Order: sequence, then C-alpha cells, then structure tokens
Amino acid sequence: MSEVKRTPIGRIVGAFGIRGQVKVEMLTSFESRFDPGNTVYLDGAAVKIQASQFHKGRPLIKLSGIETMSQAEALQWKILEAEGEPELDEGEFLIEDLIGLKVVTVEGESLGVVDDIEEYPAHDVVLVGEIRIPLIEEFVKDIDLDGETMTVRLIYGMKPGEE
Repeated sequence: MSEVKRTPIGRIVGAFGIRGQVKVEMLTSFESRFDPGNTVYLDGAAVKIQASQFHKGRPLIKLSGIETMSQAEALQWKILEAEGEPELDEGEFLIEDLIGLKVVTVEGESLGVVDDIEEYPAHDVVLVGEIRIPLIEEFVKDIDLDGETMTVRLIYGMKPGEE
C-alpha cells in the first residue's frame, strides 16, 4: 500500500483574535488549499478548515478543534500539510516539475538546466546558471515535461557578457 504524498502548504505564524483563528505564512501558490471544508494535516493528524479569509496577504484560518486563543498560540511555527497535488489549469506547472528541465533556445542552443524559480509579484523568473528568464509567454515558448525540455526565446542582453 503506497502512502499518499503530503505537501507543506503553510506555517502557522501566530494566533489571530480570541476564537482560535491562526495566521498562516503560505508555502504554496495555491490559495485554494486554504478553502473551508478542506482537510489539512497538523502533526500528522487530519484537521478540517472550518473558515478562512485573507488579511494583509495571509490566510487566516479556523481549524476544527481549535477554539481559544491559547490553543491557537500553541500551534505557532507548526507546518500545515495537504495530501496530493493541487488541480492545475492548462499551462500551469508546479515549480518542482520545472527544476532540472533542459533549457534550449528556439534556435536550438543549449543553455543548461533550470536551477531554480524565483517568485516575484509580477511574474516568476527561471534561473539557468547566470541567465534569468521571465516565466512569461514572450520568453518561455514551450514546456515539455515528458521531453524534460523548456524552450525559450532570449533577447540581446539576457546572456552574461551581452551588456
């Protein structure tokens, strides 16, 4: 019997109010992970999200069984996990699926592999060695997970030494 993969989705950073709500630092890009009715895991135990809202860019959630401020305060720095992978729309990818992909230009030049993805408010940026490629359609032309390849179009100045 295979165990279902659990993914960290948030870290509780403190209590909020007197009714047991907690403030969460998101460790996922999928806000829907914090929707009411979802099951999350806290120290390996399944807990339902009874209510959630966003305040100053952070989820505030009410977990079943947590009724007081002191119960909520005791959860500070604990990690919330969710089972399985989130539902992805067409053209959406998990960051971990992109790390390690071979990167080639539309002209066929090999640039290396995706080392990391940096998240910014406007858009994410793909790091390939010293090359930084905005993760937008203008520059990332194709992502082929089966072929383990990302095809990109660079403009002058994006490669080191092209200043």
